Parts: sequence; C-alpha cells; structure tokens
Amino acid sequence: MTTSASLPTGPEDAITGGGTVTDRLVEANERYAGAFTDPGMDARPVLRVAVVACMDARLDLHAALGLELGDCHTIRNAGGVVTDDVIRSLTISQRKLGTRSIVLIHHTGCGLEALTEDFRNELELEVGQRPAWAVESFRDVDQDVRQSMQRVRTSPFLLHTGDVRGFVFDVRTGLLREVDPA
Repeated sequence: MTTSASLPTGPEDAITGGGTVTDRLVEANERYAGAFTDPGMDARPVLRVAVVACMDARLDLHAALGLELGDCHTIRNAGGVVTDDVIRSLTISQRKLGTRSIVLIHHTGCGLEALTEDFRNELELEVGQRPAWAVESFRDVDQDVRQSMQRVRTSPFLLHTGDVRGFVFDVRTGLLREVDPA
C-alpha cells in the first residue's frame, strides 16, 4: 500500500520545491477543484448515520465502511471520545440534518492508551495554563467504547438513541469487532 506518508518529502515539514505540507495540500486542492463538479447534495447524509471515530491517520473510515461521499456525517477526535463537543455535533446532526443512527469506532493501538491525565499537568507546567479539557485516556478499549455508548444513550439532547452501536477497528487486519454494550 502506498500512502502520501510513504512518498519522499525532503526535510521535515517540507516538500520538494521548498514548500510546506500545507502548500502541498493547497496544490492538491487546486488539482481537485480543476476536475470538480458539484454533486448536487445537501448536508443531510443519505444513510442518516453519524460516525464518531478516532482521528488516527490509519483509519480510512469511508473505505473501511464502504461509504461514499454524502453517506454519513463523520466526527473525529483523539480517541473517538464522546465529549460535550461530540454531543453538540450529534445533536445538530440529528435535530437539523436527519440522522438516526450512531456508529462509534475506537481502534487497537490507540495513543490514548499510553497517556494519562498527567499530560494536562505537564502542559500546565510548560505553558502556565491548565487545559480545560480532559485527556480521556483509557486502558481498556472495550470499556471505553461502552462508556461512549452510554454517554450517547443518556444525553438529553439526542432524540434518536435506539440505534447506537460501538466497535473496535483492528489496525492490523482492518476488521471491526462489535462491543457488547452490557
């Protein structure tokens, strides 16, 4: 498998020609826009599903789930944690854009398994300000998926909590394993 990460890019944070990674992305967008045609979609996902997943670069959610552009709302953060901001996005997704199902995806080998809340203390010592957010680190990925499902199911802001399912994506095999909510 070839990824953009496996392509030679020269010095750290630079691309051939002396530009930055951001320059490379902007150039790619210009090529994309040159062939772009408006698909005529609106913001409502065709499958009426929202997927909450980790931001890990190894997870190609659309490919892994057989999704196409316009099929779902995708919400990603470190760990795929159901935070207040995720609840905000899910609430808008359901109440204003018609989603009815929620899929939560964590994964094996997550970086949050190696962190602790001490990370916040370290940041406070370094920058002189304690972050208002929690790290949300965990040791048991299945239990963390269960906790995320519970946060979704008990949110008073979400109208549709009957179809909430949680999974662990195996980064070595590409397979999803469903987590029993019990």
